[in-house]
Amino acid sequence: MPGMLDGKVAIVTGAGQGVGQAIANGLAEAGAAVVVNDVGVTLTGENQNASAADEAAAAINERGGRAVASRDSVADTASAGKIVQAALDTFGRIDIVVNNAGILRDAIFHRMTPDEWRAVIDVHLHGSFNVSRAAATYFRQQQSGSYVHMTSTAGLIGNFGQANYMAAKLGIVGLSRAIAMDLQRFNVRSNCIAPFAWSRMVSSIPTETEADKIRVAKLKQMTPEKIAPMVVFLGSDAAKDVSGQVFAVRNNEIFLMSQPRPIRGLHRGGGWTPEALADQLPGAFGPSLTPLERSADVFSWDPV
Repeated sequence: MPGMLDGKVAIVTGAGQGVGQAIANGLAEAGAAVVVNDVGVTLTGENQNASAADEAAAAINERGGRAVASRDSVADTASAGKIVQAALDTFGRIDIVVNNAGILRDAIFHRMTPDEWRAVIDVHLHGSFNVSRAAATYFRQQQSGSYVHMTSTAGLIGNFGQANYMAAKLGIVGLSRAIAMDLQRFNVRSNCIAPFAWSRMVSSIPTETEADKIRVAKLKQMTPEKIAPMVVFLGSDAAKDVSGQVFAVRNNEIFLMSQPRPIRGLHRGGGWTPEALADQLPGAFGPSLTPLERSADVFSWDPV
């Protein structure tokens, strides 16, 4: 039985374990040849298992799929180019880019160091740009391609102690939409997924309170394999009319997330003064102001 991705070639960054590995496996099972990219670092970016990509790629090949390993870093422009070149050299083309690589350097904002800020932005946001830009030339030439970027409800909604991660993940949404708009005329699509799954990223959530312990217990029910079907769909020709969108995948639930649009308006013929704003804006806009919620406050029901 032919797969949805037969004949296509995909790159998955951060695919040595967790969500990235599950996505790479799902793409391979759907018929795609896969470049499994991973530098083999810990959650915070220190060297750990340099052979993670080789092991994940070997497992795909052992199951009858097609995969090749890449240990190049997404955070460096030239190195990211080598990831795309590996797809071209090994499989002759590139059809799907999944930007999944990431690290965490959590800290309350007033204690966050410039190094902690830059490290996370470099991998998540700059890394997504670097790999996407390297692939864009070939997507344009072949008049087709699909980007799938991993964002997070931490960026879309909010979380404590993650200013760097939140900024990077919300920046990825802007990057994805820009790619979707700029490359639409070349039949290239770009979408985001905010994945809910138990992984290294999620395992760092503090469990100091009873509420946090309950939240983590729920997250443990959601396996990385639940994310792969949505990635396969977005990479397939069946999603040819889906671009510039943000989805959340939570166990057996899939959500289309909103994007910023005007929700209330005020106008004053003679213009505004600070005093007039103080008099009218709080009452007019107050009920519509977005509260300072965390992801768990918005997704408050048990996973389905």
